[in-house]
Amino acid sequence: MAFSLCFTRLSPSFQPPILGSHGVRLSPSPMAVSFKNKLSSSKSLSGSPLVLPTNLSPLPSSPQKPSTLTVFAEKGYKRKTHKASAKRFRVTGRGKIVRRRAGKQHLLGKKNTKRKLRLSKMHPVNRSDYDNVIGALPYLKVNRKAI
Repeated sequence: MAFSLCFTRLSPSFQPPILGSHGVRLSPSPMAVSFKNKLSSSKSLSGSPLVLPTNLSPLPSSPQKPSTLTVFAEKGYKRKTHKASAKRFRVTGRGKIVRRRAGKQHLLGKKNTKRKLRLSKMHPVNRSDYDNVIGALPYLKVNRKAI
């Protein structure tokens, strides 16, 4: 990418241009004098008090027509995941919500092996609880029509 440089010599009473909200110059500065064609050597350039490149500024060189904006959707509230619920529920490949069974944390000596094995397996969440789970986990990819 090549840049062309145009130097301007600024007078001591130079006031920088006033910028609007989007970087648009509100009033051009009449104090800036262009010496692009008058400078013939670097000796006269070195004697200037302040030298600034003008083409590298982010300001547009010609005033542009304001474009109309169409708002498609407002940015809504970013919902938060309930982290305790996220550790308790999973989604299967078909989009069902599953959970663990209760009763396998303690007092396992008096429970037989078959019962402990049954309590170890994942169990689908009841349909009536789907709204509660989805409310706690808003970004969960759930298939509500899965049986």
